[in-house]
Order: sequence, then C-alpha cells, then structure tokens
Amino acid sequence: MIKNGRHSLRKTIVAAALALSSATLLSGIAYAGETLDKIQQRGKIKVGVGSQPGFFAPDSNGRWQGFFVDIGRALAIAVFNDPEKVEFTSSSPQQRLPALQSGEFDILLSGVTQTITRSTQLGFHFGPVVFYDGQGLLVPKKLNVTKGSELDGATVCVQTGTTGELNIADFFRKSKISFKPVTIEDTNEFLKAFEAGRCDVLTQDASDLGIKRTQLKNPDDYVLLPERISKEPLAPAIRWGDDRWLEIVNWTVYALIQAEELGITSSNVDTFLKSEDPAIKRFLGIDPSLAQATKLDPKFAYTIVKTLGNYGEIFERNVGKDTKVGFERGYNQPWTQGGLLYAPPFR
Repeated sequence: MIKNGRHSLRKTIVAAALALSSATLLSGIAYAGETLDKIQQRGKIKVGVGSQPGFFAPDSNGRWQGFFVDIGRALAIAVFNDPEKVEFTSSSPQQRLPALQSGEFDILLSGVTQTITRSTQLGFHFGPVVFYDGQGLLVPKKLNVTKGSELDGATVCVQTGTTGELNIADFFRKSKISFKPVTIEDTNEFLKAFEAGRCDVLTQDASDLGIKRTQLKNPDDYVLLPERISKEPLAPAIRWGDDRWLEIVNWTVYALIQAEELGITSSNVDTFLKSEDPAIKRFLGIDPSLAQATKLDPKFAYTIVKTLGNYGEIFERNVGKDTKVGFERGYNQPWTQGGLLYAPPFR
C-alpha cells in the first residue's frame, strides 16, 4: 500500500513537472521578447554597422549601402514588410558590443566575429554566419616576403578592441618569431600609420585589408599574403533574452541562402510562383501553411528576394569580383557549389 502510494505520488510529481515545463515553453513561444517588442513599438530596427565601403557606407546622398546593409533591409522586410524601416548607425569596433549590450542597437551587422566568450561570457547570441573571413597580412612588396613566417622582428599595426590583437600574438608565438605591435583605435589613423611606414605589416580581416589596399595611394606597391592566420566567421549579433527576435534573424538570413540554392533571383522569382514543387511553394508563401508557425507574412521570403535579391546577388552587387572591392566567393557559396552556406528546411 505504501509502495503504491509512493508510486502514485511520483507519477503526480512527474505529471506536474511536465505540465509546468510545457506551460513555460508555450509561454516563451507566445511572448515576443523585449527587443522585438521595442522594435515593433518604435516602427523600425536599429542596426549597428561599421564604416567600410562595400560592406557598409553612406553614398553621396547619405543613404547607406553595402552587403551588411542589405541584410539589415531584409530584416526590415521580415518584420515590417518594408525595407526602409531600419536605421543604420556606425560604431567603432571598441564601442559596438557595449552599445549593443546597453540597448543602443537591436542588432549588430558590423562584421562581428562569433566567438565562445562573446556567446557565453559576454551574453550575445549570433545568427547564421553571413561572411566567412580570416585574418590576413598586408605588406609592402619591397619587403620581399611571401609568407608570415618570414616576418621575424616586424612591426605590426593592429586595431585595438578586435580579435585581431589576440590572433596576431598567437600567430607569432606559434611561428616562434618576434614582432612589435603598434595598436591603433581609429580606422583612419590605422591606414595612415601603415602608409607612413610606422609599421611593416597591417593585419585585419582579409576582407577589410582587400578594401584598405584599394584606398592606399599606390595599391600596386602592396600585397595581401595568401595565408589566413585565423577563422573569422562574421555573423549578426543580438543580446540574450529574446528568442523570437533571434529566430527572425536566423530565418531571414536562411531565406537569402535558400533562394540562391533554389536558383531563385530578383529577376526570376515571379516565374517560380507557378511552381508545383511543394518546397518552393512553402518557401515563397504560395502555400501559406508556414505563416501560422512563423507569425511572419507568408510571402516574407518572396518579398526579400524580389526587393534585394538572394545571397549571391547581394554579395556580387556589393563586394563581388566585378566591384571595386573585387572579392571571389570562396567559402561564401552554397554548399552545393563547394561553399559553406547551408539553410535548414523551410517546413
């Protein structure tokens, strides 16, 4: 009798725990979250960006343009169905994460590297990687070096407040050679110091160095060494505490990637509206079944692609091989083409 009583009590406790767990989960799903609530109340998304042509820079009319800027506009479409309901503010590498933490921004699209300490100790969530980068070394051709291990005793300009400071120290230590760091905060002074000969090497993400090389007075006098001394997965960053906002960020990025994988572009997206493929019908919102689950406009992916293009179009338009920046796609291609871009199923 006692055994049965204990067994019954145990079953009651387990059932109550499961009910509480389910209620908590459901309430979490229903609650939008503080960040998304504020976005919807103010009617626009506040985005922190950097100041690098090709990725984020105002044009002659003061309108922001660039790779990360287009991702910000895609988010505005997902939330408001309007690419203009977004505000871009430039922030330095030293200030961008504190500004995000304090609520000055809803999201950082400033080329932030995803790291374990930023994800755990500092309290930031990261969306999908939108640009696979790596730290590079820009040197004058007159040094006659072809790889980093030949830079023993070099003076290296590195920007403060970035992962680059730690990466360059690790690289020289691992290579068992010495260097003298010249740490500089301001990005404009950073380039001036290098061009004036205050340092032998300029180190930063290779994407940044590719752009900076074009800004030098004599770009052909400098070479970006082929090796990469780190992995720099650049991803959207948001504060902890708003799972709904995180998932909107995730699936907005995935929509850009999925569209390219399916061959859907801004110019041909309307022809896909006639598709009988169930996956395409769900993706473009012809089949509206996903709308109830996502709480987004069923055609959010269609509108993003129609307005801005797919991931490949955004890449090529802003930083691709035919632009002044001139980047090759490399790892930033769909997995079907040998790259690392991969979107989960839209179902």
